[in-house]
Amino acid sequence: MDPARIAELLTPFLKSSTPCHSGESQSDRENSASLSPNQLQAISTYVDILQRWNARVNLTAIRDEEEIVTRHFGESLFTARHLFPLCSPVPPVVQGLAVADVGSGAGFPGIPIKLWAPQTSLTLIESNHKKATFLREVARVLTLTDINIQNARAEALPPCSFDLVTLRAVERFKAILPVAAGLATPAGRLALLISSAQLEAAQACRPHLRWSQAISIPKSRSRVLAIAHMSPVA
Repeated sequence: MDPARIAELLTPFLKSSTPCHSGESQSDRENSASLSPNQLQAISTYVDILQRWNARVNLTAIRDEEEIVTRHFGESLFTARHLFPLCSPVPPVVQGLAVADVGSGAGFPGIPIKLWAPQTSLTLIESNHKKATFLREVARVLTLTDINIQNARAEALPPCSFDLVTLRAVERFKAILPVAAGLATPAGRLALLISSAQLEAAQACRPHLRWSQAISIPKSRSRVLAIAHMSPVA
């Protein structure tokens, strides 16, 4: 897929309302984020691999390339943008920060987060063997480093192991949410990409967490990003 077209499609998702510096204007913040040519090429390659594999492995019901970019990459990079605001230099806390993507499927949002913040250490948790094989192929072709594909259920991983845990479009959401939350360190974060209808259930399931205000996903009527801090309210 044409990297220039990818950049155009992703523009609405890369605007930020989070300042890096106190003197930065709203206009500067909204226009500060962009993807490098290498990142855009990686996304283009990723789309091509996804389309090839999708013909024989059901990775996503979306077949249109542009919709794949907006629905999957857009939502994932929007999440990365809010979790890791683009500052220069990169905050030291990002270096080696342990991220786990539960029920990774086709790699969203985990791999786009890795492309956005390559200094992180990423674990993709996917119990389906064919999907885990796909994830390994993507990691190999994109030459991603410090990435670990776990072909296992999330329950099998040691608790309190990750600084950030992401969860998106998984089956049995209410059942897996406590498992995902249990993987985060006491000072970690949990990032959910869910529908607004699921938000109340998510917060009720883990009411002791510090939930930030949910953020609406661009180009979506009902999708939101919900971020919880594991440390309880004082």
